[in-house]
Amino acid sequence: MTTPSSHLHPIYTDMPVTIFEHMSALSRELGAINLGQGFPDGAPPAALLDALAQAANQGSHQYPPMLGLPVLRGAVASFYHRSQSLDMPPESVVVTSGATEALAAAIFAVVKPGDEVLLFAPAYDAYAPLVRRAGGIPRFVPLQPPLWSLDRESIVKAITPRTRVLILNDPLNPTGSVAAADDLAMLAALCLEYDLWAICDEVWENVRFDGLRHASLLAEPGMAGRAIKIGSAGKIFGVTGWKVGWIVAAPDVAAVIARAHQFLTFTTPPMLQAAVAESLDDPQLADACLAQWAESRSALNAALARHGFAVLPGSATWFSCIDLRASGIALDDCNFSERAVREAGVASIPLSALWEGDGMPRHIVRLCHCKPESMLNEAVEKLAAWRSTLE
Repeated sequence: MTTPSSHLHPIYTDMPVTIFEHMSALSRELGAINLGQGFPDGAPPAALLDALAQAANQGSHQYPPMLGLPVLRGAVASFYHRSQSLDMPPESVVVTSGATEALAAAIFAVVKPGDEVLLFAPAYDAYAPLVRRAGGIPRFVPLQPPLWSLDRESIVKAITPRTRVLILNDPLNPTGSVAAADDLAMLAALCLEYDLWAICDEVWENVRFDGLRHASLLAEPGMAGRAIKIGSAGKIFGVTGWKVGWIVAAPDVAAVIARAHQFLTFTTPPMLQAAVAESLDDPQLADACLAQWAESRSALNAALARHGFAVLPGSATWFSCIDLRASGIALDDCNFSERAVREAGVASIPLSALWEGDGMPRHIVRLCHCKPESMLNEAVEKLAAWRSTLE
């Protein structure tokens, strides 16, 4: 006799919880310092909270439009025009409940059963499951440390007659690397040559350091009608729990993606949308967040260097990666992360947990730096003391 559980979808019955949930749960259970899952520990900007309070007190608490509040769609379009010289009308914007929902809507809108989708490893762990749920087939192109550069020959080798989409995460989580201008031009040329859609996960676009400015694949010649750009207020302002994201695409493309979005979350809380809209119109607010994270990044990297940990190059995101082998640690990344949270009291993310396919490095772990400096110093001291017991 069969039971109801035997009819659950095998994609999910055999799927573990994400590495982020696993490490955060261990952190809570063990009282460890959580440098694994990426979120700031500090309060959001006061101006953002003031805007939220005003919207909550004076605005609607009922269903907003499925496409998003017009004020937020307009603010997103203006933000990108001001910061990235993108000339996209508000009709190009669809507000979603976070960037992961935006990814799901985009993938469900463009990936058909049997389509192959190019992913660059390491990759955010939602990409491949969403592609598979849409009936697509992920094809991984491995990137190599320490620079994680895109290689045209490897990409072309992975393209087949069934390839329909590539997903680009730029800046790249978990490595903190960014695509060079030549890389974007090369990807755009390949999309045109092989008639590919490009889903551009650009949630870290405003978390770039060392004076680097973001440029979108959407802005490359010929890409306006075949690129789907994804952004996140959670990353711009450090409010990951708000789950306010968006897609930007040509209006006719955005309208189709919206039809997938309407059967996922349908809408996002209107008071959060209104607060984000007001905050996007204040360029100093996003800049202040970035300045704060630049300081915490410098603090973590300096502490790691003082204690003999080898930090890989990276100019974006809330994360720094350490090379275990170069740091004199013989453990692989999974064993390091599992033991460090239990024995040193510090949670990290093993890079191999965000990897499928060939060429997987097993000696790199990711640490989150958008934390108070005292916490970062304490965490590194704990890791250094624990490392000395391994020798």
